[in-house]
Amino acid sequence: MSVKGDDMGKAAAPPLHRHSSAAALVAARIDRIPVGRFHVKVATTLGAGTFFDSFDALSIAVVLSLIVNSLGFGLAEAGVIISVGYLGQWVGMFLVGALADRLGRRRAFILACTIFGVMSLLCAVAWDPPSLLVFRAIQGLGLGAEVPIASILLSEHLGRHSRGRVTVLYQSVFAWGIFFAPLVALLSTSVVGPELGRRVLLGLGALPLLVAVWAWFLLPESARWLAVRGRLSEAETQVSAMEDEASARGVVLAEPEVTPAATIAPQEFRIGEILSPTYRRRTVLMALLWFANFFVNFGCLTWLPTMYVRIGGLPASGSLMLSLITSVLQIVIVYVAAALVDRIGRRPLLVGGLGIAAAGAIYGVIVIGMLGQSSWQNLFVSGCVMVVGTTMPAVVLYLYTSELYPTRMRSWATSSVSSLGKVASIISPSVFGLMLAAALLNPSSSAHAASPVSAPIEELNARLVEVMKAGKTTQFQQRFALLSPTIAHGC
Repeated sequence: MSVKGDDMGKAAAPPLHRHSSAAALVAARIDRIPVGRFHVKVATTLGAGTFFDSFDALSIAVVLSLIVNSLGFGLAEAGVIISVGYLGQWVGMFLVGALADRLGRRRAFILACTIFGVMSLLCAVAWDPPSLLVFRAIQGLGLGAEVPIASILLSEHLGRHSRGRVTVLYQSVFAWGIFFAPLVALLSTSVVGPELGRRVLLGLGALPLLVAVWAWFLLPESARWLAVRGRLSEAETQVSAMEDEASARGVVLAEPEVTPAATIAPQEFRIGEILSPTYRRRTVLMALLWFANFFVNFGCLTWLPTMYVRIGGLPASGSLMLSLITSVLQIVIVYVAAALVDRIGRRPLLVGGLGIAAAGAIYGVIVIGMLGQSSWQNLFVSGCVMVVGTTMPAVVLYLYTSELYPTRMRSWATSSVSSLGKVASIISPSVFGLMLAAALLNPSSSAHAASPVSAPIEELNARLVEVMKAGKTTQFQQRFALLSPTIAHGC
């Protein structure tokens, strides 16, 4: 029964310190609070960190050809620098993910933003390949940890009726960061020149330091986590503030409904619990989903631009345009998923997305593999459908995974399971590249081409040489041509 007047909309609930299941009561009270100004502030802060996470992660790839030319190192060193960054992200997901369950989501988010903000600035002023490699590896610790921690922190602030929609909408900023990185690179190199432009682009990655300062003073800790850790007075204060804000907007809140399962006494956080009999099956299943989805997604994104040119015979400018179209479609899919996730549920989006991706793969096998119709149009249909299909599960997986584990282990479990997606993103481009190279070198293959396939970084270096030799184009056109293969690769 709701109470009006000064406590309008705030359901009667016993003080937390008198409740035998304080953490369960906190969760139940939060679950009935609709989205308001409090949630917008939290989502804005976390979204700013996530935007720069994706922006920073892609920035070095966007201007890698300029860095190679400036610092004077070869393709082998460039490959190591990129790989070390991904390795750092993988380690960061484990390390900071575990810290988030022990020290709090807020502190872990601030730590992640600080790490990749400082390291982005140092990457901008790196003076030789070894310094860049070290800075990039440490930067990866923050980049890998930020997204899962921010996603969990936001979801724990949200009620059950709006959690899916708002969390997926928040994740769309990651796609926008990827979209804007090459465009900012093009602008900066056109205005101030390649050398200073690439440093400016990497230096912009230091802006998360401002986000970290803002979060230190204004980002609230998860009340669910506070209650589980026994900090009941802080949790009570925060939940009451959320309820008061809802009441001030005229919202009448229902009484909190504490489920019997939620009243079980909380346990201590244990690293190995995700593989205990209670959680082993879901952990293995989610790990396989993360790996399979991102193996296909990253493999397609990495190699489709090259396939359009090498197999489909499309000019490089056309390949860039198709990649940008694919990026726009990915963003659209994120918003479609946000509109549907609370209406039809998480699992239908996961299954539906994987089904769409499978349809794209089947089309490619039949039309391109069996019938030998390897035009760029067929490559685009098959590849784009697979990318779009795997994008839908990708934006739902963080949300769905976090909801499968209790608060005490949610950050560690989500980070650990989602790290398989990072492993897939590391190895899938190499596996796809080997398969593509085998197909192109096979004279009987429908994908056979006159020249063997090379990795995207080799395409980038070749394009750089071509541009520098062409003296008839404008400076702007040269820089756009130099950046275009990387834009296609990054999208």
